[in-house]
Amino acid sequence: DNKILVGVYGPRDVHPKHMSNPDTGILRVRYHMEPFSVGERKKPAPSRREIEISKVIKEALEPAVMLENFPRTAVDVFLEVLQADGGTRTASISGACVALFEAIKNSHDDQRAIKEHVAAVSVGLKDGHSLLDLDYDEDSTAETDLNVVMTESGGIIEIQGTAEKNPFTKNELDAMIESASNGIADIVSFQKSCLS
Repeated sequence: DNKILVGVYGPRDVHPKHMSNPDTGILRVRYHMEPFSVGERKKPAPSRREIEISKVIKEALEPAVMLENFPRTAVDVFLEVLQADGGTRTASISGACVALFEAIKNSHDDQRAIKEHVAAVSVGLKDGHSLLDLDYDEDSTAETDLNVVMTESGGIIEIQGTAEKNPFTKNELDAMIESASNGIADIVSFQKSCLS
C-alpha cells in the first residue's frame, strides 16, 4: 500500500555553477514523506531519517547511470511518499530507477547513458519463515529484517539489516539474500515492462 511519486529532472545545468563537476554529472536525491503519509501525522520539515534515506537512495542509483557522459550537469530525483506501509526506501529505489531511465532516454538518445537496472526489496524472518517485501505490520513484528539493493546482473549495492529480537544464522542470511535476489529479478522484469 505504498504510494510514492517520483520526478526526475535532467541532465541539466547545475546552479550555482561552482557546484558542477567538469569530469562527471552529479546525482541529487530528495526523499520526503508527506505529513499525512503515516498514521501519526509527522512534521513537514525533512527529518534526519529522510536526509539519511536520500543519501542511501542516491548511492543506490548511481550505479544505474553513466554520469560521466554528462559532465557539468545534474540529475535531480524527487521522491514524495504519499502513503507509507513499510519498505518506502526500497519501493523508492525501484521506482526511481524507472523514472531515471525514462528521463534520460527522453532527453538523450544515447543508450550508453544507462548501465543497468537497480532494484531493492525488503526481506525478513518471522516465526522462522522468510517473508519478502514486508509491509508495516510484518516489518514491526519480524525478528529480523533486511533491505537489499542489487543491480540487474546480481551485484549487491547495499545490505542493511537488524536482528532486533533474535540473532540470525549465516544460513538464514544466505536464504534471505537468495529470496531478495529472486524478488529483485521480478522487480527488474516489471521495471523493463514499464519502460517498453
